[in-house]
Amino acid sequence: MNTNIFRSMSYGVYIISTMDEGRATGCTANSAMQITSSPATIAISINHDNYTNECIKKCGCFSISILAEDSDASLIGKFGFQSGRDNHKFMDVDFRIVKDMPIINDSCGYIVCRVIDTMETSTHTVFLGEVIDAEVFKEGRNPMTYAYYHNVIKGKSPKNAPTYLPEDEEESKGKNKFKCEICGYVYEGEELPKDFKCPICGQGAEQFKKIS
Repeated sequence: MNTNIFRSMSYGVYIISTMDEGRATGCTANSAMQITSSPATIAISINHDNYTNECIKKCGCFSISILAEDSDASLIGKFGFQSGRDNHKFMDVDFRIVKDMPIINDSCGYIVCRVIDTMETSTHTVFLGEVIDAEVFKEGRNPMTYAYYHNVIKGKSPKNAPTYLPEDEEESKGKNKFKCEICGYVYEGEELPKDFKCPICGQGAEQFKKIS
């Protein structure tokens, strides 16, 4: 079976947010899709190991902030490579509250949903949400796709993500690796772009050291 075909499917890059007993929390996700238009219904997929999964189940609502190609890349790492169980991910993040849900301001816009059903798989929960609010922040910003994240930002999927493929580890063999000396994130490629920013801590290329 050639699982690389999955990369031909369309994915976005989103921050899925909810509330944790009055504290905003969330995670990076790439699986969100519109199911129906009337009433507007959205489905998202969140790994069982993600703290956000537990919080959505308790809260009963979630929001989707749709990241743009020019959104601060550090948002992806901040929400995707650390746990909300141990970290206040929204600290120092520009956000607002809409319908009691946290929304990332540095995004194309948002969708707020009330959970109306769930489906459990072996690794993920699929949350079905009825849309209760939505807005576009600024016309003209290009929504970030997973292909853009993978090919331009050179990001990798965490193992909790639906798009994670074991083949990614094979692909990395023989490539140059540059490690962020602040947070430990590893960039793979021929050369590290001079304007590169770490997607986890936001540090510039000057904080990276070639390790192979």
